[in-house]
Amino acid sequence: MNEIESNKHAWSQISEGHYHHFKKALTEGSHELNKHIKRELGDLSGKNIIHLQCNTGADTILLARMGASAVGVDLVPDNILYAKKLADDLGVTNVGFIESDIMQFAEKHNEKYDVVFVSEGAICWLPDLNKWGRTIRHLLKDDGFLYVFEGHPFYMMLDEPKMADNIMEIKYPYFSKEPEFDDSIGGYASARKDGVKSYSWMYKVSDVINALASAGLHIEYFNEFKENMCDMGGMKKDVSGMWNYDFNDNKFPMSFSLKASVYQ
Repeated sequence: MNEIESNKHAWSQISEGHYHHFKKALTEGSHELNKHIKRELGDLSGKNIIHLQCNTGADTILLARMGASAVGVDLVPDNILYAKKLADDLGVTNVGFIESDIMQFAEKHNEKYDVVFVSEGAICWLPDLNKWGRTIRHLLKDDGFLYVFEGHPFYMMLDEPKMADNIMEIKYPYFSKEPEFDDSIGGYASARKDGVKSYSWMYKVSDVINALASAGLHIEYFNEFKENMCDMGGMKKDVSGMWNYDFNDNKFPMSFSLKASVYQ
């Protein structure tokens, strides 16, 4: 799929920048899983966890530091190279990394896990959530669970620069099935890289839930939060490290979490 190959190239352009950013942040202790993830994941001691779309591995390393045996998977060879380097630099040994397109991962990987973890800006890069759901089921032990923390599609519809001025205007149609093209990538953990081709897909709440349900998973909860995981312009960081607009005390959600287990 041309869009996937373009995304692989685009993300490779900022792999090294992400490595340097997260090495510094993890060394200083300034990069953590957000408060909702830490509260809802619970004790991971002794569990096997697989982190899908792990980028350069910073959050995979944080999961390993929580006592899990962690594996990160990513599409981009350079991301995996720098993820391994990051773990080596930090002396984290209970973590490993695999290069793979998630859309093809179930065809080549048959290990089973206590937890499948997906978080923060991952789902929009996938063209087929039904295949994603089947892959998750393939990876889970019968008594395991999936945990997702992601951007809320309600918020993702809106025009970001206008939203900073408290103007709510739809820019990205909720029901769109066509990939959104961008000629730049990144910007949240390294300098934004221009002159690339990247493609992302809008997802509906129902897309996520139905993909998992049709794969044989039971939704245990779906929680919505007003905070965002990064600054999209005009936001302020709260004491927990998450981001929000001054005017969004109760207006709309910017993120959600979901837990699902194998249907018995």
